[in-house]
Amino acid sequence: MRGSLARLTLAVTTMVALALLIPLAILAREIVEERAIADARAQAASIVTVLAVSEERDVLVRAMASTSAGAAGRLSVSLPGQPTAGTSRASSEEVALVRAHGRAITARVSGGLVVLQPVALDGARTAVIEVYLPSADLRRGVTTTWLSLTGLAIVLVAGSALVADRLGARLVTSTRRLAGAAGALGTGDLSVRVHPSGPPELVEVGTAFNVMADRLGVLMAAERELAADLSHRLRTPLTALRLDVERLPADQVGDRIRGAVLALEDEVDAIITGARQPASERSAEHTDLVEVLADRLAFWIVLAEDHGRPWRVVGAEHPIWLAVPRSDLIGAVDALLGNVFEHTPQGTEFRVTADRRAFIVEDAGPGIADTAAALRRGASGSGSTGLGLDIARRVSASLGGSLRIDRSDLGGARVTMLLEPPRDGF
Repeated sequence: MRGSLARLTLAVTTMVALALLIPLAILAREIVEERAIADARAQAASIVTVLAVSEERDVLVRAMASTSAGAAGRLSVSLPGQPTAGTSRASSEEVALVRAHGRAITARVSGGLVVLQPVALDGARTAVIEVYLPSADLRRGVTTTWLSLTGLAIVLVAGSALVADRLGARLVTSTRRLAGAAGALGTGDLSVRVHPSGPPELVEVGTAFNVMADRLGVLMAAERELAADLSHRLRTPLTALRLDVERLPADQVGDRIRGAVLALEDEVDAIITGARQPASERSAEHTDLVEVLADRLAFWIVLAEDHGRPWRVVGAEHPIWLAVPRSDLIGAVDALLGNVFEHTPQGTEFRVTADRRAFIVEDAGPGIADTAAALRRGASGSGSTGLGLDIARRVSASLGGSLRIDRSDLGGARVTMLLEPPRDGF
């Protein structure tokens, strides 16, 4: 923007300067030429005075020599019936024309211009005074004037470009600040504000941005508190469930149910804490996928053993740190593992693969017939909420990846969470 504004100003100022200075340059040349012709006529007038007194050649020669043009050999007098005094450069036809009409003229000759002035003598005779003006006299000072005008044009153009650049710098600085604040707001920093500056329009935009950021912060805070309140409402049925579970006998089944209830209470607490956590703090978290997978498998393996499901884990030998909040990653892992238990018959085998590029869950079930519908948020063909795969998709998208569904070599579905932008061949 700054460069475009400077170039536009440069082009406009250049055109204006040319529109003004070119006529001035032509006018300056004409003024110099007219001044030289006027000076030649003044010198011719001095010879007219001499002719009024005497027509003797010696007198004329001395009078001619007293003028600057005569001293330079550029003045001549043509008397009727006598040889021309001095050197004439005009043609005989031009001299005859002036003598016949009795009117002064200027004529172009080789190397300059001649001024022919008629002088009426006694006896209806006419003499012609000729003053020669070389091209140097007709252009004296023109070059200096043109150089001065050119310098003035350069100063005007450069000055306007500099002023436009300064104005553009102010405009660009204000725009970049606003763009930076918008980018920070887009990444979740709801505390960012701008100091409105620049042209009135940008000041209005900056003020509107601050109002929007304030309103957005209020709305986000209200949404977080609402999510926390809704999650907190689960505590009442959980408390009743925990009291009922405590009456169960201290056997394997009772212990497992009590453990599940405690885990559910922990999950509710984590949801409430995560819901109240600002987005800027959540975006700064890093979580180890391997540690989360081990923790969640400890929960799901118990159910897998009850269902008689063979399972195995591929990879996950070293920590895999991802720029994702722990609660979000837990939600994605549980969503993919939970789909296996919910949508495949008991005894169905499943496999989990984890590396730095992808997290994959495969099963030997019937597979997913409509993969496009399965990826739509809230869409489900089996009576569930339809949010599980969308949770995993959003986590993958936050890392620059995507979610893919295809057929596994086990015979069922394979759901792949890419943990980085996809590359050729994957």
